[in-house]
Amino acid sequence: MSTLHSPGRSADRSPDRGQDRGRDRWQDTASAAGLLADDGGVAVTIFAEMSALAVRTGAINLGQGFPDVDGPGYVKEAAIAAIQEGRNQYAPGDGVPELRRAVAEHQKRHYGLDVDPDTEVLVTTGATEALTASILALTRAGDDVLTLEPFYDSHAAAIGMSGATHVTAPLVPGPDGFRLDVDALRAAATPRLRMIVLNSPHNPTGAVLTRDELAAVAAVARERDAIVVTDEVYEHLTFGAEHVPMATLPGMAGRTLTISSSGKTFSFTGWKIGWVHGPAHLITAVRTVKQFLTYTSGAPFQPAVARALDDDDTPRELAASLADRRDLLCAGLEAAGFTVTRPEGTYFVMADAAGLLPRLGLRDGVDLCRRLPELAGVVAIPATAFCHAGSPTAQALASHVRFTFVKQEAVLREAATRLAGLSLPGA
Repeated sequence: MSTLHSPGRSADRSPDRGQDRGRDRWQDTASAAGLLADDGGVAVTIFAEMSALAVRTGAINLGQGFPDVDGPGYVKEAAIAAIQEGRNQYAPGDGVPELRRAVAEHQKRHYGLDVDPDTEVLVTTGATEALTASILALTRAGDDVLTLEPFYDSHAAAIGMSGATHVTAPLVPGPDGFRLDVDALRAAATPRLRMIVLNSPHNPTGAVLTRDELAAVAAVARERDAIVVTDEVYEHLTFGAEHVPMATLPGMAGRTLTISSSGKTFSFTGWKIGWVHGPAHLITAVRTVKQFLTYTSGAPFQPAVARALDDDDTPRELAASLADRRDLLCAGLEAAGFTVTRPEGTYFVMADAAGLLPRLGLRDGVDLCRRLPELAGVVAIPATAFCHAGSPTAQALASHVRFTFVKQEAVLREAATRLAGLSLPGA
């Protein structure tokens, strides 16, 4: 099992501020997220750019993945009750006991995992903080951190903060959806590999990794003595595919940090209540960093989320509803001329615009997304926003764009009607 190591000063840093110190850490973070220009300027994220474009043009925003309706009323009422009961000061740094117990019971009930709520669960400010604190706690300059590509942008940003090197293994589109290139995974796993950050169900592709794909990742982790950090925020939002937590695979519970949240499962993305569980020594490492980030947050929301985690019906109902909305949007995209890779989970669908671009006089998915509000009154996100600039995966997905279907059915029907105009003569 890997041992913890303390962070070291990056080799290009000098303690003498009068000497050339190279880039500051915020610049490393911006660069890792693809936001640092050659002149040193910082661009807004593609999500901010597209959301602003939606507001400016009145387009339907299918770019950013947030629900347009709230989650269950009883969960909101539980939060209101907690506020009225005076649970408005700092929650314990680890999280309120009832939420930590609810996380442990959820993992036992759904996956057969035995988790100690007192030493192996940490409540965080959303899954994003859990991911960032884990990466900062356990990696440093000289380490490799491996993710799938395309990857969620915060994964890359957190790796940039840590000073580690971000390496990737591609998900490749095919008749069975996006699938892991196992040979590329093995090739990317150098002796410097310290951590694998795994996102399944996967944003942005909607892939749910199979047991065989997970076993290949686990084998690499064991061979390189690497920690696996899993982003499982869409764990209950799958459509016929089985979600298998990495921690359930043989030999993996002792080297896996499992992350999830209430935002996606219960449609309360603004509450930012997440959690991470894993071996006590790894949780200690993450807690040590996390306590100097937010320390704690969401005191009245935490008991409400604990109550929600006891409810297995709401996630099932949401997944069934999302499957219908997925099918509605996919049909609309296909009618508009896109080639769709039907997702097995998440809020998102990837669509290839290669057949549309020449007729529209556009170069790639970035061009299309910047013109789509004008052409069809809809906003999407280019797939290359989730890739390293110029990488083989970015080149392969240059004509792909991501749409979200976590919107009301009437909104999706209107979006499909608008998109249909792309396939009309003269569009």
